[in-house]
Amino acid sequence: MARLHYEGGRLTRVQPASGSPFNLGQMCIKGLCAPEIMYHPSRLLKPLKQTGERGSGKWREVSWDEALGEIASRLDRIRKESGPETIAIGQGTGRHHFMHVIRFANSLGTPNWYEPGMANCLLPRITVSRLTYGGYPVADYYGEVAPRTILFWGHNPVVTGPDGELSFPVKKALRSGSFGIAVDPRRSETARRCAMWLPVRPGTDAALALAMINVIMDERLYDREFVENWTVGFDRLKEHVAAMSPRWAAEITSVPAADIAAAARRYALEKPSVLEWGVAVEQSANSLQTVRALAILRGLTGNIDIPGADILGMNIIRPYPTLKNTLPSDSNKKRMGFDQFKLLAGFRSSMPTAHIPTLFSAMLTGEPYPIRALLIFGSNPLVTVADSHMVDKALRKLEFLVATDLFMTPTAALADYVLPAAFWPEVNQLVELPYVAENAVLVQKKTAQVGECRQDEEIMIDLARRLDLPGSEQGLEEILDYRLEALGKSFKDLEGGTVIFPPHEYRKFEKEGFHTPSGKVELYSRAIERLGYDPLPTYREPAESYAASPELAEKFPYVLTTGSRRKEFFHSEHRQIESLRSRRPDPIAEIPPGIAGKHGISDGDRIWISTPRGKIVMKARVSAEIVAGVVNIEHGWWFPEKEGPEFGLWESNANVLTSSRPPFDPAFGSYQLRGLLCAVERVDEAGD
Repeated sequence: MARLHYEGGRLTRVQPASGSPFNLGQMCIKGLCAPEIMYHPSRLLKPLKQTGERGSGKWREVSWDEALGEIASRLDRIRKESGPETIAIGQGTGRHHFMHVIRFANSLGTPNWYEPGMANCLLPRITVSRLTYGGYPVADYYGEVAPRTILFWGHNPVVTGPDGELSFPVKKALRSGSFGIAVDPRRSETARRCAMWLPVRPGTDAALALAMINVIMDERLYDREFVENWTVGFDRLKEHVAAMSPRWAAEITSVPAADIAAAARRYALEKPSVLEWGVAVEQSANSLQTVRALAILRGLTGNIDIPGADILGMNIIRPYPTLKNTLPSDSNKKRMGFDQFKLLAGFRSSMPTAHIPTLFSAMLTGEPYPIRALLIFGSNPLVTVADSHMVDKALRKLEFLVATDLFMTPTAALADYVLPAAFWPEVNQLVELPYVAENAVLVQKKTAQVGECRQDEEIMIDLARRLDLPGSEQGLEEILDYRLEALGKSFKDLEGGTVIFPPHEYRKFEKEGFHTPSGKVELYSRAIERLGYDPLPTYREPAESYAASPELAEKFPYVLTTGSRRKEFFHSEHRQIESLRSRRPDPIAEIPPGIAGKHGISDGDRIWISTPRGKIVMKARVSAEIVAGVVNIEHGWWFPEKEGPEFGLWESNANVLTSSRPPFDPAFGSYQLRGLLCAVERVDEAGD
């Protein structure tokens, strides 16, 4: 929650407000810089039409009526000529318009919408949780009982603060005495606040989790009453992990066996315990089984829906009406990845979405059918999607590209139309927290208007009406009123900043069971088995690693982990904001002393980092708080101060190094973004 101060109709200052259990009267640096972002001289204020060749940088300001009229006309022609599935819709993560993009895609008739992280961020955790417990668990920092143990796994909420919910409650819990355990290749900002650090080799998390399960079972540390009454598959799981000892896992993960056992004992015995899992556990070709292994830890120890543990959501408001039924059933089968990735793009997905590598390949090759148009809402795929060179070729091959954003980006510079998006003080929406669980709802109301910027949902509603799509008669406020009906409220009647947070109901399973086929926590998942996947979690070595590809490791001898974030930025956003950029002016690569010494690298040196896909330059930070042989790089880098249309896109962009090629996770289509192989050179050492 925030208090916004205006003078003469202009936002001058933002302060944190009290009354929310999520920000605890505090605010991140990005929120405090809202006036600077909102009135930045580079902000897009009017619709732009590209008048030269794509990427030429020749623009003409046009009216909203002209822009949306032309966009609707082009979309209408394409869908009539080749079918709506040849139109794709993309969006960025963590956006207020996330669910409305799905609604717009369904009403348009295209199954091909995407968000850059769906296969590699959150969807595997949501889907696995629903298959295992029948709901999505979130940490209970808000009741009378505090967690005694918090296991942070591939997660750095002290910096990342996902969905605006975790940073401040996590800090408070650790300050108040919760025992923190961090599983991370680097001693992150969160790990530094923890009592125990398990420095895992990137990509081997499943082996570590399986060994912890082994300890909990072998030493009979599980919650016997809960296991007996509320789980299925215990005996099969016990037999399955019998050989997966801490010693076995230590050889794979680099974490000492004694530390693995100690962490398992602490999590199982010092209850209530919370498992804070992050995107790192999903960013491999073994995503399903890694997330399953972690999910089982909660079930074995009974840390489900009890005070101070991981609790199942209350879902206090109605789901967003995504008009799922308006999408023809035969269109589902045309979704990119439908047949191959059943838990991402198929009928069993929690949120069916296109497989991004398959979708961008179709843009480029026309197989299995052409993708002719792409509408992007708040995303910069040239920087945020794996294999930037392939993305660039795919975007240039499109017949029609539209981007909606706050600023001109390398992606928007390639568009036929660029539409100016509203910033958060210019937006009407409901914010449900924690995300997916929906235990509370916050009311966000528009308080400002800058230029001709428009809210993304309103842009989509206008397009839907011009195309006469199903549901287009409903305005945004009607949709929000529908969602609030269960609480007996209307959006108009509530003030901006209102927080509705009913008391939590614990142990819901004692009344209604778990919402799984068995009514219990499924340690052995028959639903997963019926889909053709392993019903018990397994470990698979990353395809690009010392063990799996020793010849490649001779040329690229180090392990690369990507995706490190900084609180000043949101993925690829805010690098043109002076007060934020001045705090983090350069892209950073963390390297251990061993690598630095071998290559004569000192702190602050410019270094090349290369993989089989390409190379980028970053500034070295030599740190002993990272696993030996591992290189950690920040993602999302481009340079708005440099000349467009590329804006320094190829210089320090982590996704120049990543790959969107197989192997993919069989169920989710996830691909390896961590645990890749790389080489390092000092810039002058390389002769550059």
